[in-house]
Parts: sequence; structure tokens; C-alpha cells
Amino acid sequence: MIKGKNKKRGQAMILSVLTLGTVMLGASAIAGFLAIYQIRSSWDAANSAKAIFAADTGIEWGLYKYSKPTSTAPAPVMSNGAYYSVVCYDSSLNSIDCSSSASVSLIRSSGRSSNSNRSFELGIK
Repeated sequence: MIKGKNKKRGQAMILSVLTLGTVMLGASAIAGFLAIYQIRSSWDAANSAKAIFAADTGIEWGLYKYSKPTSTAPAPVMSNGAYYSVVCYDSSLNSIDCSSSASVSLIRSSGRSSNSNRSFELGIK
């Protein structure tokens, strides 16, 4: 009878080790997924900041073209991979050239970096 009890103890031991291993594997997998999501969100925050600064650059460029319509200075280029687009509007919300300083009443700028898009709008009176 002693041999039978030892066999059952061995089976219980194997079963408990397998169960504990499964639980630890599941917990580490969940922790890994959470770490990946944290890394992605921090990367998205960096891209969001790049997009905001690109949109701000676009507003500044639109204001520059508005205040100095005869300037031939080249448009700024973002060195961090972000880019922007600027559109100026008249009072009827028709798209116009930003150099038409007498007619410009609104400047819209959109910045983009990776999957992040940010926009600014500036009204001129």
C-alpha cells in the first residue's frame, strides 16, 4: 500500500507543477501584451507631438506669407519625418493663396506624423 500512495503523490505533484506553469505562462503573456501597448502608446505620443509641431509650423508659414506676400523664401521642411499643409480662406470660406493678404480671413494648418493628425485654425480680422 505504501507504493500506491507514493504514486498518487507523484501524480498530484506533476499536476500541480503543470497547473502552476500554465498560470505563470498566462501571466507573463498578459504582462507582455500590456508592455507592448504601453510602448505603442508612448510612440503614438511622440508622433502626436511631431504632428502638433508640424501644424504649428504650418500656421507660422501661413502668417509669414500673409504678412510678407512678396517674399520668395522657401517653405520650411520638417527634418523629423512630419509634414504639414496650409490652406488660407477668404471670408466666404473660398480657398485662396495666403499671399493675398487683403482677402485672407482664416488659415488652417494640418500636421501629420505617422498615424497622428493634428490641426490648427487661425482667424484673422
